[in-house]
Amino acid sequence: MPATNRSGTLLVLFLVVMIDMIGFGIVIPFLTFFIDDLASLEGVLEIGFWVGLMMAGYSAAQFLFSPFWGALSDRIGRRPVLMTGLVGNTVFFVIFGLSSSLWMAFAARFCAGAFNANIAVAKAFIGDISDSSSMAKRMGLIGAAFGLGFTIGPFIGGELSSPAQRWQLFSDTIFDVHPYLLPCLAASILSTISLIIAIFKLPESLPVEERVKVEVHNPFLILRAMYRDSLRVIRMPNIGSMIWVGLFFIYGFTIMHAVFILFTEMSTAKGGLGFSEADNGRIFAVIGLNGVIIQGLLIGRLTRRFGSSNLLRFGILVCGLGLALIPHVPSHSPWLVLIAVMILISAGNGLFQPSYAAILTQMAKEEGADLGLVMGAQESFGAFGRIIGPLTGGLVWDATVNSTGWISKATAFHLCGLLMIVAFFLLKRANIISNSNPPQSLAGSVLNR
Repeated sequence: MPATNRSGTLLVLFLVVMIDMIGFGIVIPFLTFFIDDLASLEGVLEIGFWVGLMMAGYSAAQFLFSPFWGALSDRIGRRPVLMTGLVGNTVFFVIFGLSSSLWMAFAARFCAGAFNANIAVAKAFIGDISDSSSMAKRMGLIGAAFGLGFTIGPFIGGELSSPAQRWQLFSDTIFDVHPYLLPCLAASILSTISLIIAIFKLPESLPVEERVKVEVHNPFLILRAMYRDSLRVIRMPNIGSMIWVGLFFIYGFTIMHAVFILFTEMSTAKGGLGFSEADNGRIFAVIGLNGVIIQGLLIGRLTRRFGSSNLLRFGILVCGLGLALIPHVPSHSPWLVLIAVMILISAGNGLFQPSYAAILTQMAKEEGADLGLVMGAQESFGAFGRIIGPLTGGLVWDATVNSTGWISKATAFHLCGLLMIVAFFLLKRANIISNSNPPQSLAGSVLNR
């Protein structure tokens, strides 16, 4: 791809990834309320379990389909795979907003996750058009798209929830019957706009002569081969260890996704914060905005000064500290303390994500592994972390919310911090902290840029 086209291409890719994250984040502020409404109609009491299951369903689809999309992009190119994901976004946002039962909502989120399992392809796209000196900065751009999407998504989800109760314009309309359709419809429109832009402005990054040739065309045999290859990736000494680091980080981080709003919506009399959908959306917008600043503006300079390996290590510890502090935010006047805690979490995540992606990408290149395959395996195992994270969080919450002492509603958040510690110590197996190969070669190339 000509260098002159890369700035515009990165901008289009930025939009595609941002829309993906809007789809993931838009449900976070209202999901617990939505599940509560649907569960009350069906006589279901295990709210924590269903919140976790709904989030896990989205990630389960990503876990199943990430290797498929990653390997498919190695064969047919990145562009058609990315656009397929946008089509799925457009359709399943609306279906989710129209859901009238728990299982209908679950099916819609699962299908959305299946079509959104192409983040690995976006990272492979960056790898196609980047050298080691620009890798961290460009992965940071994708991270900034995550952050901005995670800002816009929850904000839309919170501010546009239950419009019939807030604005006369929506009274006695479909939005009265389906109070969470409006934010989903807004996200669907954004996805359609992004698809149109991609059709006309997103070029292909993988030349035909560099694509993987596969003679077997049976989709089931291809899928089986992909998972066999993913297992081979996880057994690679350095790459495999790095994927385990990412798994435990995501596991701890996504436990918070399930239990955070269960905690904030709880009344202050019970030790919660008494937040509404809009309050939750604004808090997650703070997380996303801080991520945009770190990954979009600061990551290049921080990488040059400290190196990707140091930022990776520091990000894990800071994020873990913030997660463990959430349940200790005071219920009276919580905003300033909670914002400070969430800035810790988003700063840690903002340092971890681009540094992790840059190191893993460079490892794949130096070891001669197919980049789409490695990123597909990484996203697949990351999605597995996003499956067990919300499920663990929901189950732990249901089991401990009414307890006091060492086991209490704070337990799930303390578990998040513990998993971050595990991820930190797993870095040593990947030779990131003490060994100079291969991560330090990446850091050196960035520092000498």
